[in-house]
Amino acid sequence: MSEKIIIAADHGGYTLKEALKPFLAQMGFAVTDVGTASDRAVDYPDFGEKAAGAVSTGLFPLGILICGSGVGMSIVANRFPGVRAALCLDEETARLSRMHNNANILVLAGRKTDPETAFRIVRIWLTTPFEGGRHQRRLDKIREIELKPK
Repeated sequence: MSEKIIIAADHGGYTLKEALKPFLAQMGFAVTDVGTASDRAVDYPDFGEKAAGAVSTGLFPLGILICGSGVGMSIVANRFPGVRAALCLDEETARLSRMHNNANILVLAGRKTDPETAFRIVRIWLTTPFEGGRHQRRLDKIREIELKPK
């Protein structure tokens, strides 16, 4: 049985999203694409909400979001409880985001990341385990912040 992953992009990330879907399937993931379906201009919060909401509620263990710079999708995703979205522009950041932060959403910059670089980032991100230990203590503190009354 394949592990599930959800993916979404706005128009700035559409092309990279389409390139990543067969790559993810080749890695053995069952990919759910929640849009967008073209490079026609759309609003990134609409698509970031769909994917981040699904990770937040536990419907999907992992997600990938892509917009032009990656910043907008990062902001949207990190509004959801339990989501740890990391914008990764290189392999080292991808590795550390999993190892130290147990990131559950990878954010990519569609206008700054070519497909070959994205494939390397994604592969590292999906295969790097969380170290736990002192890093878990820090994630627990983040969870406490999330649960504080506003």
